[in-house]
Amino acid sequence: MKLYNSVGPNPKVVRMFMAELGVEIEQQRIDIMKGENRQAPYLEVNPGGQLPALELDSGMVISEITAICEYLDDWQGHTDLVGKTPEDRAETRMWVRRIDLAIAENIANGFRSSEGLEMFKNRMTLIPHAADAVKALAQEKLTWLDGLMQGKTFVCGDRFSLADIMLFVFLEFGTQVGQPMNADNANIASWYESVQSRASASA
Repeated sequence: MKLYNSVGPNPKVVRMFMAELGVEIEQQRIDIMKGENRQAPYLEVNPGGQLPALELDSGMVISEITAICEYLDDWQGHTDLVGKTPEDRAETRMWVRRIDLAIAENIANGFRSSEGLEMFKNRMTLIPHAADAVKALAQEKLTWLDGLMQGKTFVCGDRFSLADIMLFVFLEFGTQVGQPMNADNANIASWYESVQSRASASA
């Protein structure tokens, strides 16, 4: 297998997931700053141009971070990161979906339409006048999640999962691009410090 890797939060989600699994996969770095992901030969690997992408030994290519992580978890025989039971897997997928749509996407789109505008304006359609509102949506959902984290060690209770990885990586990204965490969200802040101390956080 080969992982097509780059800077940015999406590839880090997969790298952190791999680190938690304890697996090493050959990596090829794609320079998104130079737009290598939007031209051949990478577009022959992933016509959508997104990163990361996982090329299997069969030649099949999997993109989208959730699909890649779930494939790797299946490959390892089902771990707590996604869930060993149908109930745990459903819980993980529920939280990954909520975090991805309500928090991660809004942080990323807020960045692309403001601080990252010069980099992305010729690559995709952006809505700069909505950037502040999109960032605010992410913060609203984080405050909502903070209330639900009371008394919990991780997003899925006592089980560290893909949901924690996705949330951590995008909050970390937010702090790097002008979207700091709200200090009033004490449960999220405590959880963040705990996840940040894991060896995989530096993947």
